[in-house]
Amino acid sequence: MENQNRSNGAAIDVLPADAHGEVRRVAVVKAYGEMTIGLIVTAVVAVSGQMTGMYDAFVSATGPFGIIGLCVVLLALALGVGPCAATMRPGTARVMFYVYAALMGFTLTSIFMVYDLGSIGIALGITAAFFFALTMFGMTTKSDMLKAGPILMVGLIVLIISQVVLMFLQVDGMTQIVCAIGLVLFAGMTIYDAQKTRALFAAYETQGPEMIKKISIVCALDLYLDFVNMFLYALRLRRV
Repeated sequence: MENQNRSNGAAIDVLPADAHGEVRRVAVVKAYGEMTIGLIVTAVVAVSGQMTGMYDAFVSATGPFGIIGLCVVLLALALGVGPCAATMRPGTARVMFYVYAALMGFTLTSIFMVYDLGSIGIALGITAAFFFALTMFGMTTKSDMLKAGPILMVGLIVLIISQVVLMFLQVDGMTQIVCAIGLVLFAGMTIYDAQKTRALFAAYETQGPEMIKKISIVCALDLYLDFVNMFLYALRLRRV
């Protein structure tokens, strides 16, 4: 009887672990699904803005203040969806994410004024392939890439400062170097966020489906930003 009880106890211990593993897998797929929908929304809005002339009309009507206003709204939405998502209803966080993706798409309509469709398509294909490979590496590697978080954040700050400086100082070759660094940096961020997504779901999986839905939106936003930034740096590298 004692051996039978021990056997039953072992089964009871294994099943929850398997169930939690399945919850994590489903949650990760959901986060990447949300990210993909966000990218589709961005692409549709960007193409629509170009085809209908809405972006040109907006810029003509508002001038630089309109672009600045869009950037401020995008920043506010990113801060709202990110740190504040845990206090929102999942539906609210999801709507904010899709609104953010739509506004990002409207802003990215400007790339059609600078690059031809061939360059945009090639950059998009390269980004998608690299993003998939980096994500798979981040999800499967035994290395703890979460330790690289502080280094990546410092690199991001340096990258932003460098781009601001280059707006005022034109140095031959520096734009290409900064774009290459930006591409490498966001490649690292993609691996980091892939592991962070898995870690967050492992940490919050016992707090119920509502929290999992909220975390999936937060992770989707991080992954979305990684993809968009990699795409933009890849596109700029083709031009310089």
